[in-house]
Amino acid sequence: MEVLTLTTNENAPFMIQQQAALEERGVSFSTLSVGGEIGNGTSRSPADYLRFFPRVRREAREGYDLIHAHYGLTAPMALAGREVPVVLSLWGSDVHGPVAPVSRACVPFCAAVVVMSPEMRRAIGTGEVIPDGVDLALFRPRDRNEARERVGWNGEGYDVLFPYHPSREVKDYPRAKRIAGVADALLDRPVRLRTVSGVDHDRIPDYMNAADALLLTSHSEGSPNSVKEAMACNLPVVTTDVGDVRERLRGVSPSVVARTDDELIDGLIGVLERSERSNGREAARTVSIEATADAMHSVYERVCGADAVGDGERSVDPAVRPDAR
Repeated sequence: MEVLTLTTNENAPFMIQQQAALEERGVSFSTLSVGGEIGNGTSRSPADYLRFFPRVRREAREGYDLIHAHYGLTAPMALAGREVPVVLSLWGSDVHGPVAPVSRACVPFCAAVVVMSPEMRRAIGTGEVIPDGVDLALFRPRDRNEARERVGWNGEGYDVLFPYHPSREVKDYPRAKRIAGVADALLDRPVRLRTVSGVDHDRIPDYMNAADALLLTSHSEGSPNSVKEAMACNLPVVTTDVGDVRERLRGVSPSVVARTDDELIDGLIGVLERSERSNGREAARTVSIEATADAMHSVYERVCGADAVGDGERSVDPAVRPDAR
């Protein structure tokens, strides 16, 4: 099976891992990424997307079995001409943010739509639930003292991991800083908010094994990878009630899903005072990269053998009921 991938971020770890797992199942990929500069505080211009159109049109004629469009803004390019069926993976902000109208307009014309959570499916009215998978061989519990040495964290106190750049508004760093600050004032031992970004993905497990808790204060999410990766490392999670985190963390202890600042503060203090690792790894097995790659491969096979367009109702997440709408 030959697949043309369209993406706004060719270096997205979860997409790279998914492709590698699918290649083991006989799928070959060619990837085109939207050009233009993007980084902290900057974004692509409409001209960057317009220049992407002819590149996609030329490449789509090269005999691919399907096009897999990652993120809603690549969907119009994938559908232009419609030489082959299109699978659209929505990431979260393209369902809940300003890009949502583009995503919604393209959904009816796709052979399959993949979303990360039941919440996203409810928002667009359709979609197959396949969360991004976690590499359980990479993200696993390790010796904490050794991990702290590798990341250079020393001293007494608590280390709270915030694995995003502070400039990413949707992650709400000011709220995380405020929550950690109050916890620091109320606890006898210092609480340090460790902001980690721009490091190789392979190093993230060291930070998760070195930390006492993961703090997620996002306004919105689809199925946040950091939560699932923390679960795989048995790192306790304190998070706002966004995306599928409540479903993922069901039965995981210690961990807290909160709605208000007071709940976040109480939850973080409680987790830190317990000073225990969680039991999250067992729950993370339902979203291993192997399980989610199998689900995506089934979508590919169905789409390539289907004549009809737009049958996107079945949930392929074993943790989600088919009628969870």
